Amino acid sequence: MRRLLTGGVTALAVLLAAGCSTRSDDAPDPGRQNSPAAQETETASSDFGTLKGVCGPGTAEKSTAQGVTDDTIQVGVLSDVGFTKKSEFVDTAEVFTSWCNDAGGINGRKIEAVSRDTRFTEVRQRTIEACKEDFALVGGGAALDSLGVKDRLKCLLPNFPAQSSQIGAIGSDLQVITSQPTAGYFQYSGYYSWLMKEKYPESADRVGVIAGDSPVTKVMSAQFEEAVAGLGGKVSYTDLYPASGVSDWTPYAQAVKEEGVRGLVFLGDFASLAKLEQALTNIDYAPDWIDANSNAYGPAFPQLAGAALSKQHNYAELFATAPLESAADNPATQQAVDLFEKYAPGKQLTYPALRAFSSWLLFATAARDCTTLTRACVYENARENSDWTAGGLQAPFDLTSEEPTTCFAVVEATAKGWLPAGFEPDQGAFRCDGPAYKYKGDYGKPATLDSVGKSMSDLK
Repeated sequence: MRRLLTGGVTALAVLLAAGCSTRSDDAPDPGRQNSPAAQETETASSDFGTLKGVCGPGTAEKSTAQGVTDDTIQVGVLSDVGFTKKSEFVDTAEVFTSWCNDAGGINGRKIEAVSRDTRFTEVRQRTIEACKEDFALVGGGAALDSLGVKDRLKCLLPNFPAQSSQIGAIGSDLQVITSQPTAGYFQYSGYYSWLMKEKYPESADRVGVIAGDSPVTKVMSAQFEEAVAGLGGKVSYTDLYPASGVSDWTPYAQAVKEEGVRGLVFLGDFASLAKLEQALTNIDYAPDWIDANSNAYGPAFPQLAGAALSKQHNYAELFATAPLESAADNPATQQAVDLFEKYAPGKQLTYPALRAFSSWLLFATAARDCTTLTRACVYENARENSDWTAGGLQAPFDLTSEEPTTCFAVVEATAKGWLPAGFEPDQGAFRCDGPAYKYKGDYGKPATLDSVGKSMSDLK
């Protein structure tokens, strides 16, 4: 029987969640399409996009791995849903496992997804619980994910997350992420090169950064300042705003204007950004560009920003994931839309959900190809993918490499909602000529098996 069980703060927590993760909202998505295919499909296909036979029946060999029986595979899904109220990772688990199980499961074994609610601060507790019961972690993410990474490594629990947020977790051992970020590299190099060198070249020496006043976002601010300089620009203005919130954004808007900021990086929650942009519009000032980042990608931000979007130019990079707005032109994205319509009607397919779907596909195909299902086999199979596209959901990503992808996709917020930006894609929905920028500063390192007294030889 399939199950989705729920396990188990402040203004600072809101700010950290916004700054560290790829969150969106659960409001109805005007770009989502009601495809007849979702309603007419009676039997689940085993294919997804260009991936053939992702799930299906079979007679799996006996396995002694934790979380695996003759009939089921139990995996955990980490999320901050109890705090953020964003159910996208839980929803994606429901959709994927329903579809996969209807198609026959993984070699006949049904997937049981157990939702492990970290409630923002309880990452370690949920990880320890998963260590006792789950075969792996799949398709989830937590803003404070580094809190549980050493416990995960001690129990040799593989993780296939939709996102990874903190330095200790990004690039950590036994973790396979299907796209950015890559440990030690600035994850927006192609996007920022396009903004500063092509789209708005006069902005390069007048970049500003406003970040929430927290330890996490302060580190991010330093990383952005270094990377902007490394890519040929200059951060000429920085500021922090209090985690408790801002009652009047006018002083910040005036400072941006007085400093002549031409490109603005905002590291915080998109509701605050919308208020800042309204203040900027009220004093008749608009930078050439504002990086609203993928936190704002969803229907809520354009609604909150309102008339300010007629003056302010907002962009976001989607880590080389095809925009939802182009689903009609991208079969894999449309199939994800259809599956959500079929298995989770009324739930929103978001950008984080697309990333989670990619992680589920990677896990399923890696497990499918194991003669005997073990953690070592699944992890090694996943890491062998040198051209992972999730059936067409994203640009190719080399999971065998420790270097970032050169591909990126950019969307722009408009009064009509988010739309693909004119960034001159050269491979379908993506542009794949971005430079790589490796940090020179010391911002910490990802956790390793060696740091907890383990090695790859311990993985069975």
